[in-house]
This record gives sequence, structure tokens and C-alpha cells, in this order.
Amino acid sequence: MGRAVSVAACALNQWALDFEGNAERILRSISIAKSKGARYRLGPELEICGYGCADHYYESDTLLHSFQVLAKLLESPATQDIICDVGMPLLHRNVRYNCRVIFLNKKILLIRPKISLANAGNYRELRWFTPWNKARHVEEYLLPRVIQEVTGQDTVPFGDAVLATKDTCLGTEICEELWAPNSPHIEMGLDGVEIFTNSSGSHHVLRKAHTRVDLVNSATAKNGGIYILSNQKGCDGDRLYYDGCAMISMNGETVAQGSQFSLDDVEVLVATLDLEDVRSYRAEISSRNLAASKVNPFPRIKVNFTLSCSDDLAVPFCVPIQWRHHSPEEEICKL
Repeated sequence: MGRAVSVAACALNQWALDFEGNAERILRSISIAKSKGARYRLGPELEICGYGCADHYYESDTLLHSFQVLAKLLESPATQDIICDVGMPLLHRNVRYNCRVIFLNKKILLIRPKISLANAGNYRELRWFTPWNKARHVEEYLLPRVIQEVTGQDTVPFGDAVLATKDTCLGTEICEELWAPNSPHIEMGLDGVEIFTNSSGSHHVLRKAHTRVDLVNSATAKNGGIYILSNQKGCDGDRLYYDGCAMISMNGETVAQGSQFSLDDVEVLVATLDLEDVRSYRAEISSRNLAASKVNPFPRIKVNFTLSCSDDLAVPFCVPIQWRHHSPEEEICKL
């Protein structure tokens, strides 16, 4: 049985309302991820339309063009045989949500709306979006015709669920949810989720990278698991600078570090990891297992796909690394 999983985290220089350019960068990142052997690809928050659309989120055209890009992604040969996780705004029952759309081989597996919205400091997400307040609840989402024609699906699952592939289980967080005191990864991990993903639109603040890295590593230190974080990079047409810093962590330690101030439009981080390391790590934590035996389960979307490789011995595993932080002076110089 295969145990080696290869996953990809992307940092993209997306621009608000640059639908054509954003689509090109997303497709390029997927192609790079596939060429490096990844079976799952994660991109930044709201990457299809760009994070900083502000009041353009109110416009129906923003939603329409996002769906047109999604249709282009679904049809592309580059997105075949890899689970793709992209971000876009969606209207469900006349309520606007910040969502992840997860698809495989021209079929949408799950639309996962954001649960905890960022609404302090520079963030005003409650102005444009509504948080999903129905924990562990899934509804049917009626797809628009432009997507139905590609996928052959009329409706898809929409809500707070996890993906169960043939060899592991994946759960989604979106940016602010990692920073919340009751982060979804806590109970997802207790329910057997082994891979956590986080798509972010996290802007640069001096020393913020330290906090971000600590949060990701601590997410799996007590509970075990693999954590993948993607982030926006560049200015997005707004007044904020997003500093990338994509990363992959396992069992409390960083295994892959992306650059913080890269000028490349597309950066793809790929790590190959052993699921048995997660399982053996968890097996030794008695308090974790006692809590897991009482957890309220998440709805599981079954996916007929494996993230693991058929020949473990042929694949080198990533090992823990020491994150190299910039000093405040270096961060200022690189801005």
C-alpha cells in the first residue's frame, strides 16, 4: 500500500479583476506542480478574481467571470489527474461566500465556504462576505449553466465537509481560520483528517512571518498531520503587499519553505511525505486519541483517487528543515 504523498503549495502574484492573467498563472502553477509529481495543488485565497476586489465583489460580473475562469480550468488538460483547489467568490441562496472550489478530472468534489472572516486591521471581509455558520453541514449547490456544460453535474456539495480519498483524508481551512482560537483543524484532526490545507491572502507586516510559521507548526505539533499553506504575493492592485511564504509542515516541523519576497509571478512548493509518519506520531499521543474517540464526525466526500505513489521506495521523502527568518532590517530592505 502506498504511503508517500506529494502535495503542492503555490504563491501567486494575482491581480484584482485580471481574470485572464490570473487564469494563466493558476494553470502554470498546476502544470509545474504536476511536473514535480504532485497529486494535490493548493492556491491562494480568492485567486481566480484576486483578493483585493473590494466593492467589485458586489457586482454580478465578478461572479460571472470567476465562473468563466473556473470553466476554463476544468476543461484544461493541465488539471487532469490532480486534485485542484482554487479560490473564488460564490453566491449561494443569495448569500455571498468566500469559497474554495475543489475539483478533479472535470468534476467538482466540494465547495467549501469560509467559516471565520478577517474583519480587523486592514481586512473588511464582513463587508462583502458572510461566514458559513453551519458546522459540519452540507447542502446542494446548483451550478450555473457554464459549469454544468463542462462537468455534467447539476448540483455539488457545498458546506463544511472533508475529502476522503482512497488513502487519506483532507480538510480545508481558509486564511483567518488558522488564526482563530477554535481553528477547524483541531477537530478535523481528531476526526482523522491527515492533511490540512490553508489558502491565504495574508499581507506583510514586520515579523508576521514568525507568527504564521509558528501557527502552522503548532497546528500539527499537538495533533499530528501535514499542513499546507499557500499565500498571495505582490500588491494585487490594493495598498497592501502580500509576501508569499508558502510552506508545508508535518508533525510540528517545517519540511518546505517558500520565499518571502520573490518577484516571480508563480512559485510552486512541492513536498513528498510519508503518511505513516503522521499515523505513528498520533498513535503515541494518548490524550489526543481519547479526545478523538469522542469527536463529532465531519461529513466525508468520497473521492475515487489516491494521493500516494505506487512505489514508495522510489520516492525520496522530505525531511524537517530550520525556517530561515529575515531580520526586520532585511524585511524592510526587500520590500
